Amino acid sequence: MTVQEHQTEVKQGRIDTASDVMKKRKEGANAPVALITGTSSGFGMLTAITLAKQGYRVVATMRDLSRREELVKLAEQAGVAERMQYVQLDVTDAESVDKAVGTALLNNGRIDILVNNAGFAVGGFIEEVSMEEWRRQMDTNLFGLIAVTRAVLPVMREQKQGLIVNLSSVSGLSGFPGYAPYAASKFAVEGFTESLRHEMSSFGVRVVLVEPGAYRTPIWNKGLGEIHRSEDSPYKHKLDAVLRYSQLASETAPDPQEVADLIGRIARMRAPRLRYALGKGSRVLIIGKAVLPWKWLEWIIARGLK
Repeated sequence: MTVQEHQTEVKQGRIDTASDVMKKRKEGANAPVALITGTSSGFGMLTAITLAKQGYRVVATMRDLSRREELVKLAEQAGVAERMQYVQLDVTDAESVDKAVGTALLNNGRIDILVNNAGFAVGGFIEEVSMEEWRRQMDTNLFGLIAVTRAVLPVMREQKQGLIVNLSSVSGLSGFPGYAPYAASKFAVEGFTESLRHEMSSFGVRVVLVEPGAYRTPIWNKGLGEIHRSEDSPYKHKLDAVLRYSQLASETAPDPQEVADLIGRIARMRAPRLRYALGKGSRVLIIGKAVLPWKWLEWIIARGLK
């Protein structure tokens, strides 16, 4: 980053001034650092507050910094405002990724935890979802996650310690009708994370998957609102059933703080396991997929959508 670029970033509030950096280093020189993507809402926002309460300096990143107001307010209410740093990061933009990770290192000198949370859900039946939407889904949920991870890996490898938490989903364990793009992206995240865990184990870097079921987060409203449908669609009745089921699930879903609390516990573990599934029906689905014949599982899902 050039001097001119650094000065511009400071003016725009993306990088602390030199005095701010020195103050923060003095106040928490030994405090671990967490970089979290997608902190403007949902799991990312709650995880930022949870880790800050545990003593982490949190680099809270989001694509649009104008959406940080709610997080800023929560941080002030929780008494952790001084531990928060707000940095612009669009996971689909390589330059943005490099700048954000560079900013985190400039301000803190280290990154101890990466929480890959940024993501969204594309809904619709496969035939009716455009290839543009398929690519947009993969660009954020998969390639964006990979890009941020690759930018952080050299830091953790040289530190010989670190933790990477990838937010997957119950949809990364079982594909459901009407959400194939989302399921495909999360299945890919599962495979990527397995390989990453193997590769980083000898460098002291722990790699974990968190697989939530349905929780009360904005992803439901966004996913349901953007779902692809038309009145003359041959899939109309099936899609209507998916929408009814999804709406009911969103209304009865548990508190997303459970997911943030789990990530907080994982951060304190010396040897976390690879997968942590939680939420309504997640464990039942995992067991069912492992022990039931596929035809039985298929029947159960079809029955639930009637």
